[in-house]
Amino acid sequence: MDFETKKFDPSARGPLDNIRVLDLSRLMAGNMLSLQLADFGADVIKIEPPEGDPLRAWKDDGHSLFWKAYGRNKRSVMLNLREPQAMDALWRLVETADVFIENFRPGTLEKMGLAPEKLLARNPDLIVVRISGFGQTGPYAHLPGFGTIVEAMSGFADRTGFPDREPVLPPLALADMIAGIYGASATMMALYARQGGTARGQVIDLSLLEPMFSVLGPEAAIHAVTGKIKQRSGSASNTASPRNVYLCADGKYLALSGSTPAVAKRIFEIIGRPEMIGDPRFATNSDRVKNRMLVDETIGNWFATRESAEALETMRAAGATVGPVYNIADAMADSHFAEREIIVAAEDEEFGTLPMHNIVPRMSGTPGVWRLPAPELGQHNDEIFREIGVDPRAMEGEQK
Repeated sequence: MDFETKKFDPSARGPLDNIRVLDLSRLMAGNMLSLQLADFGADVIKIEPPEGDPLRAWKDDGHSLFWKAYGRNKRSVMLNLREPQAMDALWRLVETADVFIENFRPGTLEKMGLAPEKLLARNPDLIVVRISGFGQTGPYAHLPGFGTIVEAMSGFADRTGFPDREPVLPPLALADMIAGIYGASATMMALYARQGGTARGQVIDLSLLEPMFSVLGPEAAIHAVTGKIKQRSGSASNTASPRNVYLCADGKYLALSGSTPAVAKRIFEIIGRPEMIGDPRFATNSDRVKNRMLVDETIGNWFATRESAEALETMRAAGATVGPVYNIADAMADSHFAEREIIVAAEDEEFGTLPMHNIVPRMSGTPGVWRLPAPELGQHNDEIFREIGVDPRAMEGEQK
């Protein structure tokens, strides 16, 4: 599949063109947050230690592809913050910045002499985003908080997987991703409040735990009212039925959802079992959830006798909500992904072009921009030092 090629244009301007972001964070959550801002034109400056952001070391077959995807549209300056001249350069950058992102363990920023009150004293309009596993306060604030632990403690893992097996952690940095998106939203709200005169600078206390817990929706209320703890249900749902993945005769899976009465009725008609709608065991969604194993068995038998392409066409033709379970190769071969530019081919010095996710969301009046490929460590040192009035030659030897 040929993807739309995105050429980087350093002169491109997005809606956040006048916003400067200092990103001192490491790994995923902070990079996800700053990527949202960078993709829409913010000048995101990655402040990296001499060894670089550890995300650079996440490699596949020796290639730093995570960094290429999440470092795009950013500039990199390498600063050894143990050195006085580097700290002086950082303070000069703070004076020019709108947003400051960090994800050190709570208390570390203060030990570095960069406590939020000091940052705000130097720049009263600064938005300080503090990312941590469990927040800046509370009994767990001091604990290291990688996404894995948060995905477990939030209750998410306990709801994922099959009831007769162990809880399942997501195979990707889900807690970090969700926190990054929440953080970008919070940052924009803080910038909007600053612009409107409601507030000046402020501190955003962004834990990984709270956004991840929010994904569970009303489960706390459900437990308080009913006394029940929802159990793992595999790909089925505790809330709606039919809803599952079903194996077809060719070994491929299709995902099916009948969350509304009309769609559920269509599904039962398609599989030749319209009488199920009148059966008190399946008449309402609540009834179907109680008897979802029977529902899934009946529907599963229908899928098991059909090739996936035939089953998909039949279901879609009748208005059922159904789709194939894709792996990444399937997604990359799908014309919808190409035509909608969900995947694009970004220019890349190493590979020529490199497929990656497009800028999200798409906006008609103020679209995102492709300005810069992911930078090499310290690539923009001289450029950025000159911008803040620091002689790059004076910094030589301080950054090792």
